[in-house]
Amino acid sequence: DDDMFSGVFCENSEKLINVHLFALAAKCYSLSNLGVCTPLEDVLEALKGNSQEATGIKPDEFMNNKKSHEVQVMSELVDNIANYCGVKQVIDIGSGKGYLSSFLSMQYNLKVYGIDSSNSNTSGAHERNRKLKKHWRAYQSRGRANLKSQSSEKANDRPVESEIKCKTINEELFNNTNSLQIQDQVIMQDLVPSCEFTEMTTSENRTETEADLVAQTQSHESKLSEEVFAILNVLPADAVEVFSSSYCNRGELCEEEKVQRKITSLKTKARKSSELNLYFPLTSCITAETELSDIITDLEDCMMVGLHTCGDLAANTLRIFTAKPEIKAVCSVGCCYHLLSEQFENQEECCDKVWGFPMCQYLKDKGWCCGRNARMSACLALERVAVGQMLPTESLFYRAVLQVIIEEIYGVTKSDRHVGKTFSKSSSFIDYVRRSLKKLELDDSKLPDSCIMDYYEKYKHRMNELEAFNMLKVVLAPCIEVLILLDRLCYLKEQENIAWSGLVKLFDPVKSPRCYAVLALKKQACS
Repeated sequence: DDDMFSGVFCENSEKLINVHLFALAAKCYSLSNLGVCTPLEDVLEALKGNSQEATGIKPDEFMNNKKSHEVQVMSELVDNIANYCGVKQVIDIGSGKGYLSSFLSMQYNLKVYGIDSSNSNTSGAHERNRKLKKHWRAYQSRGRANLKSQSSEKANDRPVESEIKCKTINEELFNNTNSLQIQDQVIMQDLVPSCEFTEMTTSENRTETEADLVAQTQSHESKLSEEVFAILNVLPADAVEVFSSSYCNRGELCEEEKVQRKITSLKTKARKSSELNLYFPLTSCITAETELSDIITDLEDCMMVGLHTCGDLAANTLRIFTAKPEIKAVCSVGCCYHLLSEQFENQEECCDKVWGFPMCQYLKDKGWCCGRNARMSACLALERVAVGQMLPTESLFYRAVLQVIIEEIYGVTKSDRHVGKTFSKSSSFIDYVRRSLKKLELDDSKLPDSCIMDYYEKYKHRMNELEAFNMLKVVLAPCIEVLILLDRLCYLKEQENIAWSGLVKLFDPVKSPRCYAVLALKKQACS
């Protein structure tokens, strides 16, 4: 209720007078409290997900904790979307060093094109992927061992019940009308884990007497054979290797042995296929006008992904998705809001340019502008501060005093150049100022050390004020991020060719502050 927060600012001076109400209002209008997000679990359930969990491989063996968390969560979602849409090609925009791309390729057997504007990133991705392939089998073996151990523990409790549940899930998937559109993909992924479990429980049951085994499992195995045969009959003719009947001493194989041999053949083919690891790092600068077919010669029906696409790249990813019929879905997590271009920030600039913000017609009609300071605030991490990861107050203080110096001494109020991460390389405030001035291409020779320290002494007693001000910015950060993300979602809602779109919280915000993904699926043409 707007009336509830009317006392936050003074009506006359418009100054902040109630910090508590300010924080409460900011929390009320944050994305987690607006009720517009779709839970990740609901999305996976709608896509009939979790088909790849049986691999047991975790990316934390070859990535840091943050990247591992991001890649593991997002890759599972991307794989489920790809299966749902019936596509095997993925385009990773702003792929960087290829963490997500390589994992999607090796873990989920997707054909991935990773596109990045940096040659050094592409070269690094090539080299990293080469090393990863070398050790991938070891990761797979370790993952299978971990999975087998976990499955054995579960099987000891309820082996028969768990097996029946696996079969029930598979049967429901194949009977589902949406799943029929992507049968070939789902069958390979869902059948093999069930069969592995069947083999495992069969091995355990061998310790029982033959008579007990027949008495307990005869009827169930008969039903299982019928189900598996029905599934195998859906597969292409060349998907199953033909075995010679002369291999067996008996004149004809029993039904169970036929099933087991076909299963073994399927698993062998799946393993060989997964070893292809199709991942292609490419270098190209992506804009809203980019023709993907000029970059990818074998472009086919696919989906687009972006893990922390920077600035305008996130907006351009959505524009390309809506414009290209071959792109069936998109999963985009943006970042670096401060680098977004804004249509109404500088009115004198060209009106024909494609801007990063706003995207939706509603905000365009309002002429909405955030401004760089607000966009910088949107990049702050409230959840990290809340758990004790405090703001870098000293570096922020250095930067604030530097701003005063360059305005008063050099008369500069605006520059296209950036100071960057100068603080971490500086031994003192004097060193910081001189390094920064060189980066800004300003002559530091006319500024003696004593003058620099005078500025430091003049403002150091106000460091606490600066810290309080930045804490208010942190509290407001989620509200500004909401505006940017809802703008992107509304843009997708305005498009006629979108079947569904939504915002989904993918990551733990303490581990990865930019944790929200924009998802969308295209309408499927009736055949």
